[in-house]
Amino acid sequence: MYINDVHIAYYIGAVILSLIVGQLVDWANKRLPEYKSFISKDIFQEYKVKFKPNYILMLVIAIIYVTLLYFYGIKDTLIANLDLIKYMILAPMLLSAFIIDYKYQIIPNRLNLTIFEVGLIFAFLYGLSSVAITINMLLGMFAGAGIFLLITLVGGMFYGKEAMGFGDVKLMGALGLFFGLSNIIIITLVSFLIGAVLSVILLLTKIKKSDEYIPFGPFIVIATFISMYVPFETIKTFLMQVFTLGMYK
Repeated sequence: MYINDVHIAYYIGAVILSLIVGQLVDWANKRLPEYKSFISKDIFQEYKVKFKPNYILMLVIAIIYVTLLYFYGIKDTLIANLDLIKYMILAPMLLSAFIIDYKYQIIPNRLNLTIFEVGLIFAFLYGLSSVAITINMLLGMFAGAGIFLLITLVGGMFYGKEAMGFGDVKLMGALGLFFGLSNIIIITLVSFLIGAVLSVILLLTKIKKSDEYIPFGPFIVIATFISMYVPFETIKTFLMQVFTLGMYK
């Protein structure tokens, strides 16, 4: 049986994998904010004591994996499957960044570094078929980090405090390696748009107070997931409509 030209066995395998990955993400979310190593010699003993299945995370990751399979399919070669593979690896780390930043207002350096390291590996793998793709990914890294670093520095100059956390700067630089120059700019714009809308909603509903810090990492994560599923041109057209107040044709 096939669903969108992908054998159902792949979907079943993705769901089974999500059960393991979901629990690992839950474990990482407990360890990383405390600056503890995700993998240590006492991990099995400690995990055995604190083990409690996180069914919500498992379900979310299962939905992400199944939909990624549906959208990207299974191709004949490793290079052709790189988009699917990199997003399946990136997705759990994005969820971890979302949860930790929302709860603790930090994005751990170890998490950002892991995303960066994985991104470098994929930049090299893409380079095996096209050096231009690797160059574009490196440009995306500099653009992603550069834009957010500039905002942080300018905010510090004008307001006397960081407008953006350095964890966000590092995250955007690492994500640039996954998405390249054009897409990381799109992610930046979408994240600010989502941030503006959701911040207003949070303030109006009094979930957050006007003087209360609202972490930006979750907005970046949402924008990144949108970029995974929605074609570049579709997002670009939508943004042009929004920022030109519907005058773009």
